[in-house]
Amino acid sequence: MKADIHPDYHPVVFIDDKYELITRSTMKSSETRDIDGVEHFVVRVDISSFTHPFYTGKQRLVDTAGRVERFRQRYAKKK
Repeated sequence: MKADIHPDYHPVVFIDDKYELITRSTMKSSETRDIDGVEHFVVRVDISSFTHPFYTGKQRLVDTAGRVERFRQRYAKKK
């Protein structure tokens, strides 16, 4: 393997509402949290494996800027 071509991994906490996943990642953020004496970057996510419908079996609708409503209006006319 070539030296110095791989990105730096950092301790990261991914937060999805009330769930937290502590891991390592190349992602950084300005928000940090100290866990067991180690500084972790905090990355907030909308959907994780804890809340994804595939894993939970529950449907959750995430609407950004009314896109779902515009989609429904557009294709409701064709029926």
